[in-house]
Amino acid sequence: MASFSFGAGNAAKLLRLPLYALGRIATLAIPRGDRWVFGCGAGVGDGPLALWEVAAAEGHRAVWLTSDSREAEEAAARGIPTLPKLSWRGFWATARGGVLVVSYGTGDVNPYAVSGGFLVQLWHGIPLKRIGLDSPETVRSALLPDSRLVRGLLARLYRGAQHRIRLLPAASHLVRGRLESAFALPDDRVAVTGEPRVDVLSAGTADERRARARQLLRAAVGDLPDGARLVLYAPTWRDGEPDPAVPTAEEWREIVDALAAADLVLLVRSHRLGAGAYVPPFPTDRVRDLGSDRLRDVTAALPGLDVLVTDYSSLAYDAGLVPLPVLYLAPDREAYRARRGFYGRYEDVAGEDYATDWPGLVAQLTEVASDPAALADRTARSARLSERVHAFRDGGSARRVHDAIVARRARARGPRRGHR
Repeated sequence: MASFSFGAGNAAKLLRLPLYALGRIATLAIPRGDRWVFGCGAGVGDGPLALWEVAAAEGHRAVWLTSDSREAEEAAARGIPTLPKLSWRGFWATARGGVLVVSYGTGDVNPYAVSGGFLVQLWHGIPLKRIGLDSPETVRSALLPDSRLVRGLLARLYRGAQHRIRLLPAASHLVRGRLESAFALPDDRVAVTGEPRVDVLSAGTADERRARARQLLRAAVGDLPDGARLVLYAPTWRDGEPDPAVPTAEEWREIVDALAAADLVLLVRSHRLGAGAYVPPFPTDRVRDLGSDRLRDVTAALPGLDVLVTDYSSLAYDAGLVPLPVLYLAPDREAYRARRGFYGRYEDVAGEDYATDWPGLVAQLTEVASDPAALADRTARSARLSERVHAFRDGGSARRVHDAIVARRARARGPRRGHR
């Protein structure tokens, strides 16, 4: 079921404006130190975790701000010190932090204490769908939804919040342009360093990455049939609207029959902000849930897969780093384009042969599973797409981001007294 929308989220932000104002006043009086403060809307993972590992190795004093007890437990298992982000201690840590690292937004840390910090926005995927100020969804509000005044106010608030970003890493110069536009940032704030979140896809050998990924997947979904190939279906968020791709009972039967015939297992990962009802109406071990409650960050699991199916997810850009063949199911492309928008033509990413319904997708999946030539073609297409957007594939992006943070902070401080 849908669980969040821009409209509801923006309405809540408007109601909390007094708290943001009070936090802004407080941060003017609270001196900042050198501690690094991390947070991530998806939990302990993604780009912030990759950067944490470099920062910890360099000896930076750091803390992770958590949203719930489960997140705190996951951090503790990694030896990461934590504080509840919406507590007084979380506010103080954010207000005193010298470097604030987020991946979704300022709500990844304590949002009322961000002003004045060195804010590093790692983001959480290369945008295929329009984001930020490039998308009308960003300023949609459930409070007076038809008011141009409210939308204008939200746009000003969004620009003001994003202007606090001091560093936004980009995967390539192509992606850099999208991020500068979406976040309304000058080009000196967006650096082509590569994305820390995909460093894991270059760590070790291909066999080692696959073994680690399979272990993650088994821990998340349980035992898998010997020799079965794994298909990940990752539909994206519909901003609180019902997912039009949820299969009918008849389509579920066709899907499961095809999976069994090709010895495939379908892992369903709905978007964490709005899970669809992807549950077959009959018992089967050919379809497994891989929601974010089972596996926080799916990136490290990509090498353990055999096929990716998506609509508009940024995973399509990452799959080529494995590389994985990618199939596309987009039953609402025109409606999604009109409401959210794409960077460029959708066909430039998905090709002209994307599926618009489950029967069409099942036919493509069956072909890829049975025809080595079709598999090779889809894998090559995926790799070419990835090459367009990922300038780095050496596992060193978190290191480059760390070094950029240190260098920029040093320049901002200027030469220390007694030093040339």
